[in-house]
Amino acid sequence: MSSLYEAVTEARTLLFVPGNRPDRFPKAVDSGADIVVFDIEDAVAPAEKDQARDNIGAWLDEGGSGIVRINDDATPWYRYDLEMLAGRGCGVMVPKVTCPRQVRQVIDVMRPEACVMPLLELATGIVDARDICSVPGVTRAVFGNADLGRELGVDHADRDAMFFARSQVVMASRAAGITPPVDGVTTAIEDLDLVRADAEHAAKLGFTGKLCLHPRQVKLVAEAFGPSAEEVRWARAVIDAFETGSMTAIEGEAVGKPIVARARLVLDRIDRGRVAEA
Repeated sequence: MSSLYEAVTEARTLLFVPGNRPDRFPKAVDSGADIVVFDIEDAVAPAEKDQARDNIGAWLDEGGSGIVRINDDATPWYRYDLEMLAGRGCGVMVPKVTCPRQVRQVIDVMRPEACVMPLLELATGIVDARDICSVPGVTRAVFGNADLGRELGVDHADRDAMFFARSQVVMASRAAGITPPVDGVTTAIEDLDLVRADAEHAAKLGFTGKLCLHPRQVKLVAEAFGPSAEEVRWARAVIDAFETGSMTAIEGEAVGKPIVARARLVLDRIDRGRVAEA
């Protein structure tokens, strides 16, 4: 498995940096984020998209790594973004995906080791998420709460309003056999308590990572997706009981194979966190 694939599938924190600000590229890489998303889409004004694309291409040509968020296929910049990506093996985040064809178009122009991540942020993409996630070459899905909220006419930060859509993306990823998905952004950049609460909510639903808009969000998000001390204590008790053959119940909870499997996943999250911190 390539180091890029491992980075994309194990990432808890994915930090956006605008493609028109190459001075921020090294700072984003040094921020502590697991992986950086170089953006040509929402963070870049139309007049600066060509320069942003050139900046990102130069970064990749010089040996830099990361994920590139391109413009969607309904824009005039899409074909130029694809031309820049052709023959590369980097990560790509494809916005506003509503059908498998949109991800196949990107996969077809890239090298086999490329990691393609559909951004599911429109109602049609959410409803058809399993088909999209099942396309060979899709590495991990991303939930886009901001655009979905706009389309539905609801507050993108309202967890109740977004509950079904988030769960749909988690279920689709599992059914397709790919890595659990990445949650969307918390746009209230200064509200660090909200960032933590949003990340903890996403983790409870089955997400294993989150998009970050600012370096100050990175540490909080990473902590939220790591197991708590109480979860670790419970998981170790379950595994110890299982391995000694004394397993019947733990703290009044009947313990069977699914419970043991969940305990192993909790402990695996510790190991993944250590990889990310190394």
